[in-house]
Amino acid sequence: MNRDQLQKFVQYLITVHHTEVLPTAQKLADEILSQNSEINQVHGAPDPTAGASIDDENCWHLDEEQVQEQVKLFLSQGGYHGSGKQLNLLFAKVREMLKMRDSNGARMLTLITEQFMADPRLSLWRQQGTAMTDKYRQLWDELGALWMCIVLNPHCKLEQKASWLKQLKKWNSVDVCPWEDGNHGSELPNLTNALPQGANANQDSSNRPHRTVFTRAIEACDLHWQDSHLQHIISSDLYTNYCYHDDTENSLFDSRGWPLWHEHVPTACARVDALRSHGYPREALRLAIAIVNTLRRQQQKQLEMFRTQKKELPHKSITSITNLEGWVGHPLDPVGTLFSSLMEACHTDDENFSGFSDFTENGHCKSLEYQHLPAHKFLEEGESYLTLAVEVALIGLGQQRIMPDGLYTQEKVCRNEEQLICKLQEIELDDTLVKIFRKQAVFLLEAGPYSGLGEIIHRESVPMHTFAKYLFTSLLPHDAELAYKIALRAMRLLVLESTAPTGDLTRPHHIASVVPNRYPRWFTLSHIESQQCELASTMLTAAKGDVRRLETVLESIQKNIHSSSHIFKLAQDAFKIATLMDSLPDITLLKVSLELGLQVMRMTLSTLNWRRREMVRWLVTCATEVGVYALDSIMQSWFTLFTPTEATSIVATTVMSNSTIVRLHLDCHQQEKLASSARTLALQCAMKDPQNCALSALTLCEKDHIAFETAYQIVLDAATTGMSYTQLFTIARYMEHRGYPMRAYKLATLAMTHLNLSYNQDTHPAINDVLWACALSHSLGKNELAAIIPLVVKSVKCATVLSDILRRCTLTTPGMVGLHGRRNSGKLMSLDKAPLRQLLDATIGAYINTTHSRLTHISPRHYSEFIEFLSKARETFLMAHDGHIQFTQFIDNLKQIYKGKKKLMMLVRERFG
Repeated sequence: MNRDQLQKFVQYLITVHHTEVLPTAQKLADEILSQNSEINQVHGAPDPTAGASIDDENCWHLDEEQVQEQVKLFLSQGGYHGSGKQLNLLFAKVREMLKMRDSNGARMLTLITEQFMADPRLSLWRQQGTAMTDKYRQLWDELGALWMCIVLNPHCKLEQKASWLKQLKKWNSVDVCPWEDGNHGSELPNLTNALPQGANANQDSSNRPHRTVFTRAIEACDLHWQDSHLQHIISSDLYTNYCYHDDTENSLFDSRGWPLWHEHVPTACARVDALRSHGYPREALRLAIAIVNTLRRQQQKQLEMFRTQKKELPHKSITSITNLEGWVGHPLDPVGTLFSSLMEACHTDDENFSGFSDFTENGHCKSLEYQHLPAHKFLEEGESYLTLAVEVALIGLGQQRIMPDGLYTQEKVCRNEEQLICKLQEIELDDTLVKIFRKQAVFLLEAGPYSGLGEIIHRESVPMHTFAKYLFTSLLPHDAELAYKIALRAMRLLVLESTAPTGDLTRPHHIASVVPNRYPRWFTLSHIESQQCELASTMLTAAKGDVRRLETVLESIQKNIHSSSHIFKLAQDAFKIATLMDSLPDITLLKVSLELGLQVMRMTLSTLNWRRREMVRWLVTCATEVGVYALDSIMQSWFTLFTPTEATSIVATTVMSNSTIVRLHLDCHQQEKLASSARTLALQCAMKDPQNCALSALTLCEKDHIAFETAYQIVLDAATTGMSYTQLFTIARYMEHRGYPMRAYKLATLAMTHLNLSYNQDTHPAINDVLWACALSHSLGKNELAAIIPLVVKSVKCATVLSDILRRCTLTTPGMVGLHGRRNSGKLMSLDKAPLRQLLDATIGAYINTTHSRLTHISPRHYSEFIEFLSKARETFLMAHDGHIQFTQFIDNLKQIYKGKKKLMMLVRERFG
């Protein structure tokens, strides 16, 4: 500004705020006009727009209303329209403010939290007993973690901490305040002591207050930074004690004289997070290194302890879980914190360690090339921040931990594990890192109860499938033996095994609920099972071509996988890998595929499974690939694998098809052997389930006279008791088609005895079969027709069907249809004599009965239809020699009985006199 503008600026400023600034303005004016005042000794003037100086406690202006309005708006959008992203950006802003040591960070978080607590959905969900959405839960988690960071600020004043504590307790006591584990109170003791101590150690979990998302921050208010050992660790790279004897559990230094920090791990890591968040990256890194060194020392000590126990108690197969809170999936994300602190140090210019990981060059972000930076004072030869980061991730992922309660916390365990593995996968494995993988893999296999991959684990410990799959693929190129050991050890899923050891949980109040079938509370079980399946599939793929390994993997699958659909998936995977186009099929892998397929068949034989048909078809395809002996074998033992229907309609039929014979290049001898097995199977199935298998059995036995006769006999035996007229008619038509008309006739007469068609069933599906049966009898001759008509009369009460049969019988001569073209050379049958007389009487009788039935509840809109029906009846009556008289009597009778229906009777008179 020029001189005039400045003058105007000052005058306006004073005018607008005259009440507040007039005294100050006058005082400053006096000082400026006084020659030797302090203000005139300094060059220039402060620039309030430039931000605070480097040493100042920053305090920028915070537009509180705007923050509140924004949060309110984002929450009201319920996580849609990217509002979750916006809220995460606000949280990131708070972290940024903390890093700049801006005292407004806590104020901003308070405003955000107040809006979160006022969210009307909280009370709605609590009333309805419904869970929050996952995205929303994650926002609450971040909120809790941020408060943890704030109260752990190493340089905050006591009164400040007291006011935060008061505020946190107030929110904590609100009944809609979300619980830490997402659905119900956890049974965990205070976070600063991993295990309950003293008198209240095992108090009943039901009277403990619920842990909310703020509980950890409230507890962390009791933590301080005054410990001199802690101060030394974080303030110096040279803090050592080489004369120290490392013999006790909680030594301050290890045998190398390097500092250790024994604090409940999540709490210690929360300190690291707080130091990073408040802009003390060097201090955070020093503490992180001390923690990792402590963890590695503990790991070593635990291993030694377990080895001695094993020597002393070689037969005691019991395990205890020492970690009630796993570090992966933990609300404070301890492993993630250590990992990211160390990784950040890997790609930070060590000389100028400012805690920001994204230095830009020419405006472009450097790709995060993780280097093995020169060793820190407290790292072994050849170690770096990178190797340390990788090692701590492996230690955390391999820790044996109990499956937490509740859907949210269980999903969080999976999510956290996958995120960590994802970060590890970005790192290129070099020789140094492979060494660490080897070292940790061996540790995990031998470390007893501290490892999720130990020899004996608790049946409720979190499965290691996902982690083991990552270890397996990472180690495979470098140490296949170790890779398989890890993967095979991880395959178990004890929670699904009834005989799994329950072990000593070291929390007696929990034991009561660890009854064998408690796994319904494993909400993520289906995800876990699919991960187990993935691990198995990865091993199968890797083991292609190695007979010994394939057998071991197969055994492991059969022992550990309990779900038929997953075994089926593995069978299909193995089949695909075995028959890849580029090479000859791997016969061992094909056999593994078949073996798994057979297991699926046995597992699903007596349970309903909607994919069963697909599975059976697939199995036959697989057996065909394996070869003729495999097909023969499944047919020999069909009853342990298939239902009779499946065995005949899918298995044997496919085996006997042309495509199979061509596919297998079978010679006559082999074809006959298979056909013989198929016929034996067909006859056994027909005996067991004639209704569903008889037709398939006849078809399969066509080419063998004796077998065909046997199958036909089975049908006859079953016809009287176990079969319906539909099944019998179907087989009878098949017999006629095959050129056995007398047999077809025999079965048709048996079918007729099961049939019953009432007067109004004039559209019944069996009508075509009845007409066909009568036509067949008619074509065979007078005797056959005479034999079937009494059966028809007995079974069919439907007038229109009977008149149809009658009409057809009177048009042609029995036994002469289509013979040498002499259509009318024989004599037509007389309607006055048996058997047609009986049929004619029955048809007239049926018309009379039907008429009465229809008239009992007829409505005017059906009158014209009824008159048409009577016309049809008259045609039949007139076929009898005295039919005319009979019909007239019938009509007179109707007019007498139903004289009340005047309109209808008038129509009857009009038409019939």
